[in-house]
Amino acid sequence: RSSDLRPGYGVPPGGAGYGAPAAGPGYGGYPQPQAQSYGGGPAPAPAPGGYPGGPAPGQAPNLPLPSAMSATQGTIKAAANFDALRDAEILRKAMKGFGTDEKAIIDVIASRSGDQRQKIKAAFKTAYGKDLIKDLKSELSGNMEELILALFMPSTYYDAWSLYNAMKGAGTQESVLIEILCTRTNSEIKNIVHCYKAEFGRDIEKDIRSDTSGHFERLLVSMCQGNRDESMTVNYQMAQQDAQRLYQAGEGKLGTDESSFNLVLASRSFQHLKAVVEAYFKIANRDLLSTIGREFSGNVERGLKAIVQCALNRPAFFAERLYHAMKGAGTDDSTLIRIIVTRSEIDLVQIKQVFTQQFQKTLPSMIASDTSGDYRRLLLAITGQ
Repeated sequence: RSSDLRPGYGVPPGGAGYGAPAAGPGYGGYPQPQAQSYGGGPAPAPAPGGYPGGPAPGQAPNLPLPSAMSATQGTIKAAANFDALRDAEILRKAMKGFGTDEKAIIDVIASRSGDQRQKIKAAFKTAYGKDLIKDLKSELSGNMEELILALFMPSTYYDAWSLYNAMKGAGTQESVLIEILCTRTNSEIKNIVHCYKAEFGRDIEKDIRSDTSGHFERLLVSMCQGNRDESMTVNYQMAQQDAQRLYQAGEGKLGTDESSFNLVLASRSFQHLKAVVEAYFKIANRDLLSTIGREFSGNVERGLKAIVQCALNRPAFFAERLYHAMKGAGTDDSTLIRIIVTRSEIDLVQIKQVFTQQFQKTLPSMIASDTSGDYRRLLLAITGQ
């Protein structure tokens, strides 16, 4: 079922040490759903760095990629000659006694893949009978703590945890719901839904329903089905019909038929939506994003736009989010941390390239002027600076 794998999408880091028994209470004890050799085919030969049974995180197995989709890369690769126990020892030394040797911590954490970090967590507990995460928490605070804890969460857990916190308590961070639910692959979404239930004992769809309403609620419920078409072939005649349908549902009538937008944008493949956008421009003489801006407002507008932006250029969507997290007074650190960490093994290389093209400055230079201290050092190390 190679259709599961969206090249250009990077495989979410997964595989063995995913929910390594690493975890203290509260996380990582989440087992990887079994049916998941990413890419479906027979497991490729172990990748360098000793990943039995599958691609190293962030590297798609060598499937023939259609030229239209360019493969993407993360800035973090699995370290060669990795020794979890040796790393656990380095971290222990860095935290023992007076003061904390942040530089040693940064050197280890930033140059290991997420999968390897799970193994370090397990090795630490084996060697010292202590929980690495608890130890780190007691040594760190603020943004640095949030960043390091994020790096030690399995990727599915981190997404589920982010969604849970976005809806917990009073108020809802809709932008987080959009950023995660509108951009992930089907298999990523199915894993998130499963993990959310396993770790927080809650049904994500119920939480979405009680925290959002109207057309936005419907869009997010559609998203968490993880049921978007993922075939790589595009039927241009159908794309033409969809474009016509969207025109008739918006610009071509008084008022807006929201359900047609939901149907097309929630169920069609990203490849197909790209073709719809092109066909739409010919029919409406206006681009689909600006039509969505005219026909919708608020969160549902932002959600629909996120889907179209992902179909056109996923790294550009994240580059723009990063830019807005830092521009102006103050920094939205949680967004900065979340995007840098979640894309670090998938497409952060492309996000950096797009960022420079779009904003005439580099992502690392903007991070450097917006952050400070060890937090800045670690962020820059992850972005490969």
